[in-house]
Amino acid sequence: MIKRILALATLLTSLAPAAASAQIRQVSSSSKGGDARSTVNFTIGYFALKGIETRVNDDVLVNDLLNAQPLLFEVNDFNSATFGGEYLFAVNRRVEAGVGLGYSQRSVPSVYANLTHPNGDEIFQELKLKQVPVTFTGRILLLPRGSSVEPYVGGGLVAIRWRYSEAGEFVDSSNNIFSARYTGDGTAAGPMALFGIRGVVQNWTVGAEGRWQKLEGKGLADAGMLGDKIDLGGWHANFTFGFRF
Repeated sequence: MIKRILALATLLTSLAPAAASAQIRQVSSSSKGGDARSTVNFTIGYFALKGIETRVNDDVLVNDLLNAQPLLFEVNDFNSATFGGEYLFAVNRRVEAGVGLGYSQRSVPSVYANLTHPNGDEIFQELKLKQVPVTFTGRILLLPRGSSVEPYVGGGLVAIRWRYSEAGEFVDSSNNIFSARYTGDGTAAGPMALFGIRGVVQNWTVGAEGRWQKLEGKGLADAGMLGDKIDLGGWHANFTFGFRF
């Protein structure tokens, strides 16, 4: 009997290291996605500019719409699809830092609301807004990194290289019609806030995110336009997907 007990103890002792090793491998494998320090993230979304009621004073779009001879378009005509990429670094399991680059462009046709050519033809213009934002963000994860679902909130700074133009036919104070092109560009910076949620499958992430930004471009009056500023504030709604490594 004693010999059998000794033999069983010897067998259990020999199996313990193998069981412990298997357990370590299992834990390591299951936590790999959560422990990964970097994520390459991509976004496809929609950007909506602030409405006419909340835009900054001397905004060029508001002045185009509300002057003595207004143009016929709407501010939300400039809402546009957006594309971007972002590099995220996990400071720890609750905090991430990121830097990203995006792109959007929208062309809007317009005519004078109350004026036409003598033959009745419309007086036509094309208005165009292009934005290339660079973002610097921080995120706080409400559940630890590596959870199957990761909700988060955060904020940061956005710097946008923008370009706005108006090209076509215009009317001066004497109602003379002439052709012209007005272009203004520059870099604007301001705060942003964000919130989102993402699901994690091994090293892949898929989610949805909202962003709000507040900033304005300046110097359009020098280019001959009716306002000096263009309000670039508004909301982003993004679909996100990424890979952790």
